[in-house]
Amino acid sequence: MKKFLKGLGAIALLGGLLSTSVPALAETIVVAVGAPKNSLQGRSAEKFATDLQARLGSGYKVEFYSDAQLGNEKELMQKLRLGTVQFTLISSIMTTVANEFALFDLPFLVQDRAHMKRIDQEIVQGVLLPKAQAKGLHVVSTWENGFRQITNSIRPITTPADLAGIKIRTPSSEWRVAMFKEYGANPTAMAFSELFVALQTGTMDGQENPLTNIVGANLHEVQKYLSLSGHVYTPTYLTTGSDAWNKMPADVKKTVSEVASNVQDWAFAEGEKADRELIDKVVAAGVAVNQTDKAAFVAASAPIYDLFNQKVPGAGEMIRKARALAK
Repeated sequence: MKKFLKGLGAIALLGGLLSTSVPALAETIVVAVGAPKNSLQGRSAEKFATDLQARLGSGYKVEFYSDAQLGNEKELMQKLRLGTVQFTLISSIMTTVANEFALFDLPFLVQDRAHMKRIDQEIVQGVLLPKAQAKGLHVVSTWENGFRQITNSIRPITTPADLAGIKIRTPSSEWRVAMFKEYGANPTAMAFSELFVALQTGTMDGQENPLTNIVGANLHEVQKYLSLSGHVYTPTYLTTGSDAWNKMPADVKKTVSEVASNVQDWAFAEGEKADRELIDKVVAAGVAVNQTDKAAFVAASAPIYDLFNQKVPGAGEMIRKARALAK
């Protein structure tokens, strides 16, 4: 009997040693985006993942995926709700979550990045965030997609009339489609991951995106003209599922929010720098660059504001507040 008890003691001691020597498995946090890795969205998300890993330490394993490896923007948004992806960036299709996000589809509303930061603090966090939460999403921070420009392979675009009949790809936003119909183009909503081939094959004549996306996805290699319109400033939202956010430990939430805020400043600075530098790269590729007639586009945009006021509750107050936040 003594030998038996001694044997049990040895087993218990061994078990205790094993339990203390084997480290706990790190909890995985997946950060995934549909954007190309070398676009500003891709670089911002990767910086967030890298910085978050450094702050959280070995207790967490932060994985980063770009280029729609885990799905396009729409698919990733659904994976947030399912909890299979923890963070993604959602841009123009946030209007499918709540129509109020179409504030950022209104042409020539955002003046510059300092203006955008004030809009983020006053309107995104105060008015729009609860709209997303009601649909199972939590907006952590507002980052840069950028000022959108027009490219195509038919002709330079100076006024809206030059867009007549041009097949132009837009994101899946009814407002962006409505805008380009108003300008006289023939818009089609399409996933960004499908865009390069559509331009290369002529399925689409042109598209509109920030320069960081245009160059990041090499769209300038299959386009002849870049027209600097700056017609819309598009934010991108670092987003997680509401359930995931609610279950996250308070210290992790705090760290995520701090890292995301730092990345916002970094992304705005990178976007401003890219606007100055990337045009040279486009020109070097043989693309003709021209300025558009901003006044003509502003005049042609009035019906979009009218439609927004008609369809979106509280639209007038949001527009008033956004304009008041400009310098």
